[in-house]
Amino acid sequence: MINRSTSLTQRTKKSLLTRRPLPYLMVVMLSTILALSGCQKSPEADTINNAQTTDAASVNAPVADSNVANATITADQQVNLAPLTILALGDSLTEGLGVANDDNYPAQLQASLQQMGYKNIEVVNSGLSGETSTGLVNRLDWVLQTKPDITILTIGANDAIRGLDIATIEANIRTAVKKLQDNGSEVILGGMQIYDNLGNDYVKSFSAIYPRVAEDMNVPLIPFFLKGVGGDPQLNQADAIHPTKEGYTIIVNDNILPVLKPELEQMLLSTQTNSQASVATPAVETVQ
Repeated sequence: MINRSTSLTQRTKKSLLTRRPLPYLMVVMLSTILALSGCQKSPEADTINNAQTTDAASVNAPVADSNVANATITADQQVNLAPLTILALGDSLTEGLGVANDDNYPAQLQASLQQMGYKNIEVVNSGLSGETSTGLVNRLDWVLQTKPDITILTIGANDAIRGLDIATIEANIRTAVKKLQDNGSEVILGGMQIYDNLGNDYVKSFSAIYPRVAEDMNVPLIPFFLKGVGGDPQLNQADAIHPTKEGYTIIVNDNILPVLKPELEQMLLSTQTNSQASVATPAVETVQ
């Protein structure tokens, strides 16, 4: 009897241990759920983090206006660096008879312009010794292959030395200016003067050609191409006609550049304005 009762007691305890009350199981389940939910991010935390990320992206993102400004600066720089051709057209005074190739006026002019910041300007020397106004007109088609933006035209001295007809000289100069203009070149006319050995009337009539043509054809004028140099033995070669290197330096700095620089600035400003207008004008889509 004692053994049987003991066995019954042990089985009862085992049954009680195996079958837990329902409230106890619910407590265990709730504890587990709370523990799991504690490992996940709250929606509020995600919202805060997303807002911080968005703010950081906004700070680091480039400003659209800044990009536009940078693009404008780049366009301006390209305009300023646009290639430009200056044609030096004339006779031996342009060619540089008797001086080194680097010492004639076209070479010195290009060097001066580059020092001034006009890096992409090319000065083409199309001077020809012995050239007259008639000869120059006859070779215009050939020299226009250079497609000059600006032409410095200095011609007529050889005509005057030979005593050629004033009306013919003027007609040839007008023809040259018009043809250059018709081909898209701005023209700067270099005025010439001669010695009195051909007579006072001829000298005055010859000198009057250049300001008259310049005014009639609306071109800038260098009043006297050789001003400050002509007649000075220290600035001319032994023939007393053609300048030395030092003479050409004066011609470039004192006679040519004061007339050329305003033309260059106006031309580059016009090009820049047209370029900016093209960039600013939106493309219009055609609806069909």
